[in-house]
Amino acid sequence: MTTPVSKLSGAAAIDALAGGSLSPAELFDSYRSRIDQLDGELGSYLWTADGLSEGDVAPGPLAGAPIAIKDIFCTQDVPTTAASKILEGYRPPYTATAVRKLQAAGATVLGKTNMDEFAMGSSNENSAYKPVSNPWDLERVPGGSSGGSAAAVAAGLAPWALGTDTGGSIRQPAALCGIVGLKPTYGAISRYGMIAFASSLDQCGPLTRTVSDAALLTGHLVGKDPCDSTAIGLPDPIEMPTRTDLSGLRFGVPKELSSSAEGMEAGVAEVFDRTLEQIAALGGEVEETTLPHARYGISAYYVLAPAEASANLARFDGVRYGLRADAREGSLLDMYRETRAQGFGAEVKRRIMLGTFALSSGYYDAYYGRAQKVRTKIAQDFRSAFEDFDFLVTPTSPSVAFKLGERTADPLTMYMSDYCTVPMSLAGIPAISIPAGLSEPAGGGTPMPVGFQICGPAFSESKLLDASFALEQAIGFELAPGGIDG
Repeated sequence: MTTPVSKLSGAAAIDALAGGSLSPAELFDSYRSRIDQLDGELGSYLWTADGLSEGDVAPGPLAGAPIAIKDIFCTQDVPTTAASKILEGYRPPYTATAVRKLQAAGATVLGKTNMDEFAMGSSNENSAYKPVSNPWDLERVPGGSSGGSAAAVAAGLAPWALGTDTGGSIRQPAALCGIVGLKPTYGAISRYGMIAFASSLDQCGPLTRTVSDAALLTGHLVGKDPCDSTAIGLPDPIEMPTRTDLSGLRFGVPKELSSSAEGMEAGVAEVFDRTLEQIAALGGEVEETTLPHARYGISAYYVLAPAEASANLARFDGVRYGLRADAREGSLLDMYRETRAQGFGAEVKRRIMLGTFALSSGYYDAYYGRAQKVRTKIAQDFRSAFEDFDFLVTPTSPSVAFKLGERTADPLTMYMSDYCTVPMSLAGIPAISIPAGLSEPAGGGTPMPVGFQICGPAFSESKLLDASFALEQAIGFELAPGGIDG
């Protein structure tokens, strides 16, 4: 085998296994060795499996292919913390449906990846255990909340990974790390066993080196689940992408989320505009359109998501599982209070308080009710736009990766990292980020990846992946982070 293991896509790893150039144990050990060597400075894993024997590999189309799993997915008898102290040492008695489906197809769990605590963050600095660095520049963030998964794939510490996306937590770190990230249609993949942040928004999806890998992995993840009433699957199986041009397809550029949007870095805008030219060169039609309510997306999201979080996180009380603070001389309420004070980090506490306030008597209609109306308006805007366009395109993130610590004291600026991704989450539609080029950060420094986001109508995953594949091939982005390999 001539391609180094660190450069293998998921599909290439499967081919190497099928061709006999690598055994599952050899492939697994190669990744483990690389993790041991490099992850001390990257911080992408919270737990890694010790090893793999041939008897551990289930037969199937993914037989022997290692995968990294975001530590928000329950894995039976394996530590699952959601990067929170309140779940330190917790080992679930069952495995999340998404993980179980991959294991049934033959995939092996390489490790559990670091993340922002309870998926609340855009930089992976909110982990209770350690921050994650960007493999392109170790002084910069990888994005969040699936930053550990994105960094591991970009650095060649896993061929692919699972993440979750509530407001951009797959797409934004994929963009900042120079890989592919897909948020499927809400309900396409089961949420059972995925520790809840905001249940009406959370969605599982792949982070991969290529669009083909995203299609391959998604095909094994989608489907109905009797354990999750919102999991309805897709009407048709995911097709592997083969498209070589974009002729006959219409791409809308929402002016509210385009290169001219407020806060967009000049370098990001330049890469985005250049990618629009590539779409046209491939035969696609590109025209400006509008999503009139998209600019209210962040405001609505930071009412709705914390409101749901405040309810979902009430289960972490020190009684049933996880951390229990010592309050022997106090009341039960004192134990609750002390457990949560010790167990939750600052960002989680902030969002619980925001959500509780938004749901409180006298404020429900003014905040939560109004935010739900905005969400409906945003979904209607997308439906109207898709009457004229096959896809809508935006930059994935207004900026390239920023420095560690640069935004931690300014939550509002941090929240704006998801300005371009939140509207799609509120509408429940599929969206993908593909790497489109490099841009020097504002203020100078190592050129960093820029993501290009494409979204389509609900349940249009195969068509979305096909168009993304054609554009990916034309762009020809090289995933070569220099921060981790030197």
